[in-house]
Amino acid sequence: MKSENAQIINEGLWRNNTALVQLLGLCPLLAVSGTVINALGLGIATTLVLAGSNVTVSLIRNLVRPELRIPSFVLVIASFVTAVELLMQAYLYDLYLVLGIFIPLIVTNCVIIARAESFASKNNVWRSLLDGLAMGIGFTAVLLLLGAIREILGHGTLLAQAELMFGPGSEWLTITLIDDYRGYLLAILPPGAFLALGLLIAVKNVIDKRLAQRARQTIPVQIQTEPAS
Repeated sequence: MKSENAQIINEGLWRNNTALVQLLGLCPLLAVSGTVINALGLGIATTLVLAGSNVTVSLIRNLVRPELRIPSFVLVIASFVTAVELLMQAYLYDLYLVLGIFIPLIVTNCVIIARAESFASKNNVWRSLLDGLAMGIGFTAVLLLLGAIREILGHGTLLAQAELMFGPGSEWLTITLIDDYRGYLLAILPPGAFLALGLLIAVKNVIDKRLAQRARQTIPVQIQTEPAS
């Protein structure tokens, strides 16, 4: 059981990361990752919808006729998106205005629909919840990395406008890394987002390749040491 849980977490966070491997949900990923705070807001909203919809789809999977499963899953996802949208309007209204159309557009996020159809509709509640959280956190981590890279290069800061997420009095969280920095325009434009995402994908591929090489090198050593023992 522990190994199954670890495998689900590894799939979501690294091995089958939705942004770096599946390349799903790229529209909001590239559009909203101009700053760390914007990325964190969308990441949390997406993770909540992913986890909630996965659990609900798993609960009703044996009650829904096969030909009605996709419309039913979309209704479930839309319900959770509406709940998250209302919560943001109530408690994080300024951040909600900044994120704009990308909050209601979570309904059409390919990541959420894909996980509901390919995983939650075939697994129990616990595994579906774990999958939703892992996929959401993996997606959020990529959003934060992209946001950090683009904010540093584009504005020379980190956690700018922290008050949008953490409320008044949290302005001290904003870090100015480079004084009198004029900004690198390409970083905050869509081409800069594509370049930064490509860099992250390349880094992941290099790490995966080195891990695979290390695994291949350790196998012969284990085979040779067994007879000696």
